[in-house]
Amino acid sequence: MRRWLDEFEQFVIEVILGNRFGKRAAVLRGVLWVLSGGFLGIVQMRLRFYRKRLLRERTLGCMVISIGNLTVGGTGKTPVVEKFARALQAGGRRVAILSRGYKSKKPPLLKRFMNRLGAAEEFVPRIVSDGKSLLLDSQLAGDEPYMLAKNVPEVVVLVDRDRVKSGLYAIEKMGCDTLLLDDGLQYLRLRHRLDVVLVDSQAPFGNEYLLPRGTLREPPPNLRRASYIFITKCVPGADNSALIERIRRYNRTAEIVECTHSPRYLENVFTGERQPLTYLKGRYIGALSAIARPESFEDGLCKLGAKIELTRHFADHHRFSEKDIAGFIRRCVNRDVDAILTTEKDCVRFPRLQDMELPVYFLRVEIEILTGHESWRQCVDHICTPQAMMAPERFF
Repeated sequence: MRRWLDEFEQFVIEVILGNRFGKRAAVLRGVLWVLSGGFLGIVQMRLRFYRKRLLRERTLGCMVISIGNLTVGGTGKTPVVEKFARALQAGGRRVAILSRGYKSKKPPLLKRFMNRLGAAEEFVPRIVSDGKSLLLDSQLAGDEPYMLAKNVPEVVVLVDRDRVKSGLYAIEKMGCDTLLLDDGLQYLRLRHRLDVVLVDSQAPFGNEYLLPRGTLREPPPNLRRASYIFITKCVPGADNSALIERIRRYNRTAEIVECTHSPRYLENVFTGERQPLTYLKGRYIGALSAIARPESFEDGLCKLGAKIELTRHFADHHRFSEKDIAGFIRRCVNRDVDAILTTEKDCVRFPRLQDMELPVYFLRVEIEILTGHESWRQCVDHICTPQAMMAPERFF
């Protein structure tokens, strides 16, 4: 059943992205297009309700920074969240990252029910990290929260769908004074002091359709809510002036920062051994991934000199089984591949295997600012010294 659901999800994604043709794909596109109209109405009505105060935002009395996007997946959000968390922690803030833990294993039903009713003695979110120790695995935490907790161990990472309650817990029980909302642009129940919105330079607004026909969660004009706009996955030296001009049609005042996802090194998924990027040059590899845009990952490997002999794609956030990994390894061995490469986000969902016939590495990637260094420094300084910044007006 799980395999069928993964295959169906992959089919729907390929239909949405225009990679599937035929009668079934055409019918599905038509149905999704009709549903997108209803989705747009709901999105805009919800924003209007918050603007007219028919629905109320909660204010927690501390700095709240949302890092999100208009599209579903693929903008490279997690490394940006990590960069903010490191910078703010270094600037003296006590930071908590709040995530909903997408596709993580849910707590027992009774515990969730008691938490929602407030019948439990005390609301406790899932604590991935208390700022000292990593407390949950990727299955219970979700792959992105787990990855953030592992890479920034001095930052608190909490998971719960109700980020108002988890934010209060971070403030009252863990002494936090700065909340980072991971994927928080559409989370309007908690008032944001700053909205950092990511736009992928390679596919700025997906295929320009709203969900479920496309990958947009909101129409592009809703960029007007952004305080800072990070254009991600930029090619160093490339001209993004046309994209910036379009962004400026929707938001004339937001600071714009261009950045790239810069590869740093390779790390063995199972042993922790590291290799320099030069290891890839001229080697035949197998690329294994379960992310929204695997072609971006694979293009990056080719630019580092790798020769991709085999690829295997799974649905985004797929939890790999031993059979998945062992089967791909056998195929790679048969093709005389030198190594297998995956993403850091994917490797946290790997099962532990023994007697590996091939080395399996993930590519460590970090954010590098290309243009807008001064805007980035000012953003961090303003958050670390909040008295220097008035609360911005929110535009819905």
